Amino acid sequence: MYQRGSSIMSVNSIHWFRKGLRLHDNPALLEAIKGSDTLRCVYFLDPWFAGASNRGVNRWRFLLQCLEDLDSSLRKLNSCLFVIRGQPANIFPRLFKEWKVSRLTFECDSEPFGKERDAAIKKLASEAGVEVIVKISHTLYDLDRIIELNNGQPPLTYKRFQTLVSSMEPPDPPLEPLTRELMENCVTPISENHREKYGVPLLDELGFDTESLAPAVWPGGESEALMRLERHLGPDSTAVRHVHAHTQTQAPAVVM
Repeated sequence: MYQRGSSIMSVNSIHWFRKGLRLHDNPALLEAIKGSDTLRCVYFLDPWFAGASNRGVNRWRFLLQCLEDLDSSLRKLNSCLFVIRGQPANIFPRLFKEWKVSRLTFECDSEPFGKERDAAIKKLASEAGVEVIVKISHTLYDLDRIIELNNGQPPLTYKRFQTLVSSMEPPDPPLEPLTRELMENCVTPISENHREKYGVPLLDELGFDTESLAPAVWPGGESEALMRLERHLGPDSTAVRHVHAHTQTQAPAVVM
């Protein structure tokens, strides 16, 4: 908590999950807990898209499995995921007031739609007196900086891209995952009806027919991804160290 004049006010943070549904190497998530008294991790899900989009049931199942895994990982830290149904711009103003939010953090989205959406949310946050912290972690490099270095234009060849990034600082090393120790002084308020209000929905709740649905070939979630990575690299971490050393001396092969 912090002192402002003669009153003591709580620091209440929201971390807004979007694409980076993980606890590992998530700088915006770690920013959310710094000096915070409470943390609520939210994900916005608009049920309208389930019926209106052309995405199949398997893609929706993968997303819901990712959310379930994220919620499970957060619960091991005495926290949980708040899945909120609706549009962020319509709901954030209410959450800012209801939860007395001081800080909002999220991962930078470099896509045009994401930039427009985030600009609107930043404006709403500013009007509510909420601090906004945005961190780059969906890509290795700041894409806007690359375009700036290229006179306002995206590089059209890989060689030009390599030239540009060679003049930039190397990507930051991966950050530690969120742990109980880091969450020691930060709590997540959970109501008795949390599952009804903020639980991860089932496929049939979104209108999908699951009777003939075959088992998932590619389960979703950070836990599954980490297991697949470990199986691929093997128990010996030499490969990981070799890749890290190589990337410090060579231009990266891809932007991630």
